[in-house]
Amino acid sequence: MPLRFGILPLGGAFESRNDWEPLLADLSRAIGRPVTMLSVNSYEALEQAIQRDQVDMAFLSGKMALDTVTQRRMNVVAQVTRHDGLPGYRALLLTRKNGDFSTLRSLLAEPERWRLARGENRSVSGYIVPQLQFFLPNHIAMETRFASELVGTHQATALAVANGEADVATNNTADFERFKLQFPAEADRLQVIWESELIPHAQLVVRRDYSPELHRRLQRFLVDYARGKGARGDAERAVLKSLHDLAGFVPADNSSLLPAAKLAYQLARQSAMTSQWVNENARQVRLQRIESSYAEQTTALRGAAP
Repeated sequence: MPLRFGILPLGGAFESRNDWEPLLADLSRAIGRPVTMLSVNSYEALEQAIQRDQVDMAFLSGKMALDTVTQRRMNVVAQVTRHDGLPGYRALLLTRKNGDFSTLRSLLAEPERWRLARGENRSVSGYIVPQLQFFLPNHIAMETRFASELVGTHQATALAVANGEADVATNNTADFERFKLQFPAEADRLQVIWESELIPHAQLVVRRDYSPELHRRLQRFLVDYARGKGARGDAERAVLKSLHDLAGFVPADNSSLLPAAKLAYQLARQSAMTSQWVNENARQVRLQRIESSYAEQTTALRGAAP
C-alpha cells in the first residue's frame, strides 16, 4: 500500500508538487514502499481529504496540524527548521511602496477604503495571527471592515497587491523571501508595514494507526535528511533549499503544537470579547467553553505520545 502524502498549499498545487517530488522519492526508497502525493489548491481541500482518510502523512502548520492531531488521529513526528536558525517565522502585512494605500497609519484610519488580500481562515500567517495580533486589537474585523476581500495563497495575495488588485496583503517572512526570488519585479513594488511575533514552524504528521516502527522510520528519515557529507548530502541539501529554503527537520511530538493551540485559544477569546452578544451571560458561557476546550486540548497534547 502506498503512503499518501498531503501538502499544505503554499504556492500553487503544481509548484508544490514539483518542490516535494525529490524528497518524497527519497522517502519512498528509504521505507521501501511507494509514496504518492496529494497537492491541492486550498486548505479546505486538504482538510476534506484528511477527513475522508485520503491522507496518511502531511506537511501542515498551526491550526490544521492541531486539528489533525486532536480530531483526525494523527501524530507529529518532525518539525521543519530554516537556515536563519530562528524557531519560527513572522506574519506580515504588505502594501505597495507608493500611493494613498501604503502606510499603517492610513490603514488604521480608514480600513473601509482598503481592498484586502488574505489567506484562508485556517492559515496561521495569512489569517489567524494578523487577526489576533493586529486587526482585532485595533477593532478591525478582517471579514467585514474592508472595501473588498480576496482570499488565496501567499503568492496570490502578494501578486494581488503588486499588480494593483488589492491594497494590503497578509503574508509571512518565509514565503515573501521566496516571492522575491520568483517575482523580483513585483516584489520590488512591495513593502512590509507590519510584522508579527514569531510563529512556530510547520510540522509533519502521520496517521496514528500506523505501527510505532513505521513512525520511527519516518522520523529517522526526516531527521537524518541532508545531514550527511559528500555528494548525497549535497543533493539532499539542494532538495531542501528548493523546498521553501528549508534547512532540515528535527524530531518533534504533539507537544510542539502547544503554541498553535494557544494562538487558536487567544483568537477565539478575542473574538468572543469583541463580538456582540444577546447579553453578558451569553458571552460568559462562550468564554467558559473556550477555556474548558483549551484546557482539554493542552492536556491531550502534553500527554499523547507519537
